[in-house]
Amino acid sequence: MIKSVSCFSQMLRLINRHDFAESVKQHKAERYIKGFSSWEQFVAMLFGQLAGAQSLREISGGLASAGGKVFHLNMRHAPSRSTLSYANRHRPWQVYQALFERLFTQCVQWGVNRKHKFRFKNPLVSLDATIIDLCLSLFPWATYRSTKGAVKIHLQLNHQGYLPQWALVTEGKVQEVTVAKRLDFEPGTVLVMDRGYVDYALFSRLSKAGIWFVIRMKERAVYAVEKRRGCPRHSNIRGDEVIRFAERHAEKKCPHRLRRIVVWDKEQKREIVLLTNHLDWSATTIAAVYKDRWQIEAFFKALKQNLLIRTFLGTNDNAVKTQIWIALIAMLLLKFLQLRSTYDWSLSTLAAMIRMNILTYRNFWRWLNQPYAEPPSTTPAIQLVLLPQLSWTAEGGT
Repeated sequence: MIKSVSCFSQMLRLINRHDFAESVKQHKAERYIKGFSSWEQFVAMLFGQLAGAQSLREISGGLASAGGKVFHLNMRHAPSRSTLSYANRHRPWQVYQALFERLFTQCVQWGVNRKHKFRFKNPLVSLDATIIDLCLSLFPWATYRSTKGAVKIHLQLNHQGYLPQWALVTEGKVQEVTVAKRLDFEPGTVLVMDRGYVDYALFSRLSKAGIWFVIRMKERAVYAVEKRRGCPRHSNIRGDEVIRFAERHAEKKCPHRLRRIVVWDKEQKREIVLLTNHLDWSATTIAAVYKDRWQIEAFFKALKQNLLIRTFLGTNDNAVKTQIWIALIAMLLLKFLQLRSTYDWSLSTLAAMIRMNILTYRNFWRWLNQPYAEPPSTTPAIQLVLLPQLSWTAEGGT
């Protein structure tokens, strides 16, 4: 008999219960609440994400069919569909935003074992956003266009482990650059962004704060070349210039000297024009920094493919944001497990294997490192011996 608890229960031990209780208390999530706790709501919704449930009924039924295993999850019983729906509509989603932020801090403190292909001394952060389309008639609060609704996930990806370190969920109409203007970064941070974040006032603020940025340059930008630098031989660098914005309003907003670097993309057969405020790094380093921005695109792709993020189990804004934040927590857990494991998991395979073994009773951490090894036997094999007397009696003897 396996004496450990389920894999899901062992995964939940990564969540600091004291931090969770502090978040619940801070946001008054259980004020006037009796019976179904915020922890039980979180466990049920996280189970739905990791198990691949497609509805509240599947979450409720999946936990109910687990029998006594829910006690190891610190749940009294499996919630009904209506109970879980009511909690998602009314429990503040800010509890799970705070839990996400604290869990990232824990993951950084625990560290990761895997070495990364791209090494960089400065803190390297990618900033991007992704759109999740919604039906405007069902989600009237999610304004995006006149006939279309959407929510937008704004995300910072820390390239030390490629873990999501910050996120914001807004209506689809909120522009990326509007969010970027509200953010603060430590001096020396390298911020990598796509063309949607082009804003001359933002460039100036980042430069004054000692924050380096690398971004795609707009095609119609008006600039004056102050200095041309030589390009490395046998590289994909086609141009390296020190420039200033020449258009009056742009120059007023950003009077700093910048670098314009032209990179040849061999895969797409096109030129990519980069803009940065770092004047000392080599052009190949700048190009490599921007190329690593692809990791945040891969993160969004994995998030949508492996977790329940495009189909929502509630229609009001609180239910939608609760589901998104718990999906981000699940993604942070998966990324952390992928990095801590000695086995070379792909994220999609890890998510699939956890889905299949989520309520299995075995040593989760041993399985994570050796997923296809036979579990050790915990009971000695006993050979039963048939006694002659019993055999003779069975044949009709007296």
